[in-house]
Amino acid sequence: MVSQEQRRRQLAREKFLRQQQRRTEARRKARLRNSVIASVLGVVVIGSVALYATGVLKNDDKKVNASAETTPSATPSKAPDPCAKPAAGSVKKLSWKKEPAMTIDTSAKYTMKLATTCGDIGIALKTSAAPHTVNSFDFLAGKGFFDHTKCHRLTAQDIYVLQCGDPQGSGMGGPGYTIPDENLKDKSLKGNSYPAGTVAMANTGQKHTGGSQFFLVYKDSPLPPHYTPFGTIDAGGMKVLQKIAAAGAQPADPTSHNTAPNATVVINKATVTKS
Repeated sequence: MVSQEQRRRQLAREKFLRQQQRRTEARRKARLRNSVIASVLGVVVIGSVALYATGVLKNDDKKVNASAETTPSATPSKAPDPCAKPAAGSVKKLSWKKEPAMTIDTSAKYTMKLATTCGDIGIALKTSAAPHTVNSFDFLAGKGFFDHTKCHRLTAQDIYVLQCGDPQGSGMGGPGYTIPDENLKDKSLKGNSYPAGTVAMANTGQKHTGGSQFFLVYKDSPLPPHYTPFGTIDAGGMKVLQKIAAAGAQPADPTSHNTAPNATVVINKATVTKS
């Protein structure tokens, strides 16, 4: 006959085994989720080894531009375009070989205004926490780098972001230089999640590969803390972003794999201002 103590030990072992199985399954799901997430905000990887070797994924000064990767297919929407026609003008073809010198006052407050075809998006920048990033945006905005550029990707599956900042509108463009990752331990990034209202840098999936592309989070999104959070969208900007998201996204482009927003989202003018 099995004693009460032996039965207790048997039950404890069985409980331990069940816990181990659950933990193993949780780790497997986490790895799968993170691999999907990395594919959304990294560099286009279809034939990436061959493409990199031939220079397709390199910019003019042989550095990889910060860009986004394969985006999950989005359900097409028939909602009408909620945005106005873009302002007259064209994208400037600008490129630099190295990060601009630090010119901002890192102790001061800065804001960025994206005057888009869908409305103005105001962003409070995290200057002291992400000085290289804010300095780069101040430099690029001052040069008119973002003016007349399209926001080329809207994701409505797995993560919920609008991605902008590519002068090519393909997910492969950048300023010619890269900037270091910053502020990856921001207190807002809890539980591997970027909360709605966050503005963060896109990258190639490798460290310190941010360029000019950035994403605006319109709904809490499960992401590992690999993307520099450098700003927070104001209330008016969130309304504009929600309007864009509500219009839905197009099916994935077979070449770039972008899921472009149905709304015609163009940054007519980007301005960085010291408060």
